Amino acid sequence: MSAATTPGQDPQPKRDHHWRNVVILWLLASAIFDPLILIVWGPGLPPGNASVQAHGQVIDNQVLFGVAIPVAAAVIVYFAYVLWAFRERNPEVVVDGPPIRGNATVQFWWLAITTTIVLFLAAFGTIRLLEDGSGGGQGPSPIAVPASATKDPPLQVQVIAQQWEFTYRYPSYGGVETRFLELPANTLIEFHVTSLDVIHSFWAYKLGVKADANPGVDDVAYVHTVGPTTFTVHCAELCGLWHGYMFNSGRVVPKAQFASWIAQQERTYAPATKVLPPYSKTYFPSPLRRGG
Repeated sequence: MSAATTPGQDPQPKRDHHWRNVVILWLLASAIFDPLILIVWGPGLPPGNASVQAHGQVIDNQVLFGVAIPVAAAVIVYFAYVLWAFRERNPEVVVDGPPIRGNATVQFWWLAITTTIVLFLAAFGTIRLLEDGSGGGQGPSPIAVPASATKDPPLQVQVIAQQWEFTYRYPSYGGVETRFLELPANTLIEFHVTSLDVIHSFWAYKLGVKADANPGVDDVAYVHTVGPTTFTVHCAELCGLWHGYMFNSGRVVPKAQFASWIAQQERTYAPATKVLPPYSKTYFPSPLRRGG
């Protein structure tokens, strides 16, 4: 502080005045920027609304921003106010302000507010992970199963990763395996993700789904599609020299169009389907082909 305190003068009223200013400025900043960002920018947050899970992640991001903006505003307002209110107005006179030994009120509210925020986010995140399948891989025995799965059996699609491509197998359509992922709209999809060689990761960003592809492991992930859209599938786990090129495209189409497409795939790949191993949740092919 730049001004010394007169002997016998109580500095408390002046400190209360500064705290009041900081709190008022913080409330104004939060009241302006929180609704502005959440209403204007929030609906367009990634990953979008191409699936129920993706839309849920947009809501999660909005909640996180709603909590983070007042916290960030408090830090920025406090430092800006300190730089302005306590700047040295007369550089020729250097006088230390009164020593500050701590403030029990500030310490109490700091602990109370930060503890409340952490506990709220922990509870919110846990609940959200258990809703709608969360869009993440849950291993062979998922605990977060969408409620709609008990009413309507989901469409199973197996994602098979290998260096350096994804293929997709449809067990309910004769086990046909395709190079591209096509899904019907407004349908619950149950992905079974596995690998033939090294560790990969199936990531359909726009659908809000991401699951590890481990050899010998059946990793289940749920996605409930919405309307027709296109998306890209990437490998999100470093898996070798051509990892960056391990991606392909997919589509969500109307149910009638999907039925026509899958029938065409069954006819086209019928010769290959006959020689494929029987459908299984995991595969253990001989490594000799790749090892030489």
